[in-house]
Amino acid sequence: MKTYRIERKTLSEQVAERLEQDIRDGHYKTGDRLPAERELMEQFGVGRPAVREALFYLQKLGFVAISSGTRPRVIKPTLDTVLPRLSGAVRSLLEDPEGQTSLQDARVLFEVAIARHAAEHGTAADHEALRDALATNLHNIGDELAFKRSDVAFHATLARVTGNSIIIAVHDALSTLLDDRRAHVLQRPGEDKVASEAHREIVEAIESGNPDTAEDAMRRHLEHHYGTYRTLMEGGPET
Repeated sequence: MKTYRIERKTLSEQVAERLEQDIRDGHYKTGDRLPAERELMEQFGVGRPAVREALFYLQKLGFVAISSGTRPRVIKPTLDTVLPRLSGAVRSLLEDPEGQTSLQDARVLFEVAIARHAAEHGTAADHEALRDALATNLHNIGDELAFKRSDVAFHATLARVTGNSIIIAVHDALSTLLDDRRAHVLQRPGEDKVASEAHREIVEAIESGNPDTAEDAMRRHLEHHYGTYRTLMEGGPET
């Protein structure tokens, strides 16, 4: 006979689930204040620790905002609140080369598609924004920290061309995971110039409306970047 292991839920988990369902059902709407701790204790028949743990859990999920001295306020979960937590979990997967390779594969699939979309659908305003981001990138060559920021900004500008809030949020989360990699690569002399030239090729391909060229330019850029990172991490030459 097949057996199952049934785990008991803690009091705080049960309180959190009930409150979350009340929020989903519209009993508490965005902007509403939840009852005070004492009221929640009486409502659920639990102690203060269970209520507080439940509220902290809902805060992590992005359902409530907690401020000292005031009752928790119901908020609408957004990708900005959810994705950073996913990024934290993914970081543990990046501690070995296999995890870094998986991140690279995900980045290539994602950013190559973005470049192709920009070439197919980018507007004159999008082209101008990319040119501005590229100009800042070029201006910061030689300044490692400023160039890294402008590098992040260039790729973020490209993601915004899609006009898709989910794509933009996922891109921002990936960018956070790539922060250490960027820092390592830019320590290699001349890599800022290589990156900015790759950015120029990407922008020109997008402006020409050639999706295949834009896709190829982005792919070559990302593959060079990752190759440099692997060389440095494996103790290869710095120059």
